[in-house]
Amino acid sequence: MSDFQVIEMGGLDDWRDYYGGFHPDRSRDGRRVLDHELPMQFIGVTANSMEPGEDAGYWHTHSSDEELYIFLAGTGAMGLDDEVVPVGPGTTIRVGQGVWRTWGCSADSDVNLRWLCIRGDGGDLPHLPDDGVRDNDRPMPW
Repeated sequence: MSDFQVIEMGGLDDWRDYYGGFHPDRSRDGRRVLDHELPMQFIGVTANSMEPGEDAGYWHTHSSDEELYIFLAGTGAMGLDDEVVPVGPGTTIRVGQGVWRTWGCSADSDVNLRWLCIRGDGGDLPHLPDDGVRDNDRPMPW
């Protein structure tokens, strides 16, 4: 038997219908943690969708995870330490360890901001990220 699994995520317009996250108290509309549905060992993936004007509402950083954000639709911005980077379809951002990050969809975006976040840390990936630090009090950069 071959070692592969298949799930259907639906089209980008369907992503907002998902409700999920790593912890029940941090779950939200428009997030799907694919590595909770597939037996992933070394990489994690979330599929995300934010409505115009919505933002994460928090910053976070990782001590060992490296993340790759691939933006597929909509317009918005990522806060990265002290910088704000505009994002849109085709924007791809690698974020290393220790970098504070947050994101939001522009209020004037024609469609929801949709992106994939791929994370890994060079070894077995825990079911729940255990290297993260979250700051709910840091103000959004926009």
